[in-house]
Amino acid sequence: MRRPNAKDLLVGLLFLAFGSAFLLLAQGYPLGSARRMGPAYFPQLLALLLMAIGLLAMLRALAVAPTAIGRVAAKPLLMVTFAVLLFGFTVERWGLAVASVGLVLLASAAGSELRLARAMALAVALAAFCAAVFGLALGLPFPILHFGG
Repeated sequence: MRRPNAKDLLVGLLFLAFGSAFLLLAQGYPLGSARRMGPAYFPQLLALLLMAIGLLAMLRALAVAPTAIGRVAAKPLLMVTFAVLLFGFTVERWGLAVASVGLVLLASAAGSELRLARAMALAVALAAFCAAVFGLALGLPFPILHFGG
C-alpha cells in the first residue's frame, strides 16, 4: 500500500476536527426543522459540510501522489492570527471601521513585500465597505466608529 498525501490528509483531519467541534458545540441549542429553523440548524449544517469536506480531502489523500510538507511559515501565521484576535478585541471598543483598518494593516505586515500606501488604501476601502454593508445596510449591532470605554 502506498503512502497517503500528507498535506491532504492533514487538511482533511483539520476540517474534520473543526466540523466535529462545531457540531458538538451546537448540540446545546434547539435544532428546529427545515421550515422553522432553530438556532442550531445552520451551525450544525455547516459543521456537517465541514466534516464532509474533511472526509473528501482524506479520500483524496489516498488517490494523489504523496508530497512532502514544507516548513511552516511561522511569522505570517502568527501575524494573521494576531490580526484576527486584535479585530475581535477592538471591534466593540473602537468600532468596526477602526478594527477593520487594524486587521488589514497587521495582516499586510505578514507578507514579505509590505507596501504601506497600498495596504492603507485597502484598509480604508475595506473599512468603508464593512461599515456600509454590515453597519448601515444590514444594521448589525456593531458600532461603526466608537472611541472610549
